[in-house]
Amino acid sequence: MGITKAYIFSQIFTIAMYLVLAISYHIKKRKNILILTFVSHIFCGVSYILLNAYTGVAMCIVAMIRDAIFMVDENKNGKRDTITKKDVIYLIIFYLLIIISTTITYQGLYSLLSAMATMTFTYSVWQKKPRVYKMLGIPTGILWIVYNFCVKSIFGVILETILLIASISGFLRDNNTTNNKKEITDDINKSSIS
Repeated sequence: MGITKAYIFSQIFTIAMYLVLAISYHIKKRKNILILTFVSHIFCGVSYILLNAYTGVAMCIVAMIRDAIFMVDENKNGKRDTITKKDVIYLIIFYLLIIISTTITYQGLYSLLSAMATMTFTYSVWQKKPRVYKMLGIPTGILWIVYNFCVKSIFGVILETILLIASISGFLRDNNTTNNKKEITDDINKSSIS
């Protein structure tokens, strides 16, 4: 892809998206994480439209729907630390939307990277534990780095690498504030379905 106006604007939206998302890795409240990720997906979707990366656009739309539903559910039902049957149904629906969207917008094997990243990120915000969210930001970041490389988003690669570092530092900061590593394991076990 040459340096066109569309490409330059795509990179400006990419920068805005990553600034917002990087901040989210240092937020403790799930509601605020969801608000920031929703805003970041708007910027990301515009960027991918300008790059003709349609699976990425589809994943942004699914992610915005996901974040909106999670925010509405949390506002309506309050903050819950447990996973209910309704939460499991939401997760299944989001995964089905990801699969259907990927099938419709498939542009090659690299399209699957954005789907896997979106699935991982969806699980990370679904499970209600900010610490696990930060930990799963690591594999999510790696998948997005490779996807951005494939769609030739230079700032996507650079800033996703910085975001990966922010994710790692946020996770390590939380890890250092816990009394022991058992708390992390307990959070992961509590977030899984019994």
